[in-house]
Parts: sequence; C-alpha cells; structure tokens
Amino acid sequence: MVWDTIYGRDPAQAAVQEWGGISYALAALDATLPQDWEIVPLIKVGRDLAPQANQFLRTLRRTTHDARFIEVPEPNNRVTLRYESAERRCEQMSGGVSPWTWPELGPLVQDLDAVYVNFISGFEMNLDTAQLLRRGFPGFVYADLHSLFLAKEPDGTRVPSPLPQAPTWFGCFNVVQLNEDEMRQLGPDPLAIAADALRQGCSTLCVTLGKRGAAYFTGNPIRTQLIPGPAMHQAPFDQIVDPTGCGDVFGGAVAAMLLAGASIEDALRTTGLRDHLMGKLAVV
Repeated sequence: MVWDTIYGRDPAQAAVQEWGGISYALAALDATLPQDWEIVPLIKVGRDLAPQANQFLRTLRRTTHDARFIEVPEPNNRVTLRYESAERRCEQMSGGVSPWTWPELGPLVQDLDAVYVNFISGFEMNLDTAQLLRRGFPGFVYADLHSLFLAKEPDGTRVPSPLPQAPTWFGCFNVVQLNEDEMRQLGPDPLAIAADALRQGCSTLCVTLGKRGAAYFTGNPIRTQLIPGPAMHQAPFDQIVDPTGCGDVFGGAVAAMLLAGASIEDALRTTGLRDHLMGKLAVV
C-alpha cells in the first residue's frame, strides 16, 4: 500500500491525498473476479498507516471479514506525484516497508490458487525471492513489473532505469505486464524481447500502450496482436482526464478475467470499470 499526494492532476484543485498503487488493483480485482474467488491480501503496511489501510480493506467485498494487511514497524511508503502533463509525472517516494523474503512468503502462498504480484515500490522482493516463488508455487502468477524499472535517487525521486536480468525476471511469472516506455528500456526490438521472456518460461507478455490500447506476445512461434483502446468518443471515456492508477486497474482486471477463463484477447478488452471505481479510493 502506498499513500499518494498528487499535485497537478486537476489544475483547478489543490493537492489530493489518497490511497494509490495496489489499492487500484485491489479495487479492480474486487470488481472483476468471479463470485467464487476470494482475495487474500499479502501486503505489508507501515505501522503509521496500518489502521487507515485496514479500513480501506474492509470496503472490499471479496475478502474475509477478518482479513488484514501485514503490519511492519517501518514507516509506510508514501509517494508525491507532480503531473507535468496528462501522461508525464515526477514521482518521489519516502518510507521503508521491508521486502518479502521467501521464508516469510512461502508459507502464505501454499493454500492459494493464484498470485497477483504488483511492484508498486519496486522493492517488494528481489530476484532470488521471485525465483523461489516460481519454484515453490505451482499455480498461476500474474505480475505487473512497473516500478522494477525505476531507480531511486537519494532524495526519493524515481528515475527510469533498465531492469537487469529482465528475461530471468519474466521467467518467474506466467503473465507479465509492463508499459511501452519500460519495453523500450529493454531494447529496440519488441519481438526479440518477447522471445527472450517466453524462452524463460513466461507464457504471455502484455504491453500497455496508453490510449492506443495494449499488445500481447504469446506462443511458440510467437503470436502478437494489438488490442485497441476504447474509442474516445464513447462515453464515459471521453471524460477521462486522470491517468493515475490506470496500469494497476488494467492489471487487476486482466488477471481477474484470465482467472475466470477468458482468452488473453478478451481479457485485454475488459472495460466498464471506471464507474465502479470512481470515488472508491477517496481519503478515509
């Protein structure tokens, strides 16, 4: 969980404070999962914001009544976002929630059917732990690698940084999500990047393309397709001005659709979440 302070998202408003990051994905999973699925949060929160985080958790329908985040003594992760344009922003992170180790995580995943991993800070686990998760958990694993592609400056500013051993990371998960900028950091040839990922054991690579939609790579030989985004003239999409959390909502919805048995093409076409999620992540 991360607490966001957002400047410039709406020039007419002062800074907004709200839950960000994995909260968007949780809301999307909650809205999209089939009725017989239950969300088990394996998420660390700092002691300073644990009560508020658990209050948010109680707003979800697909968790048990006693579900709680895992409280740690370190200060919770907080992010200041300053929008430079609708699609460009400066991000600065503080806090120090500790990463998962396999001795911590392993016992918690044994009874699960699937795992959704979202690298919100980029420090959720190291590569060794991700490899142990792949070897120790036989079920489906979906991963959004977003913040693995961000280094952290001494003042907390996040800057783009290529991901070392990217194909090995990809091989730790069944389905991997990244965005267009992150794909470019890996090299100029998307097919070669996808081929490296699929050779490592990843079954599908999804690349989000903003308003243009998303593309996927899967199979041997590799099959790829662009799934266009919704037509901008179709309400309510013509009113969308806030991109915060779009990748997280996308990932949660796609993972949920795949767990429901949808094809990758149908999962990437998932729409209709905006009205459900509007207002759900407000300050508490």
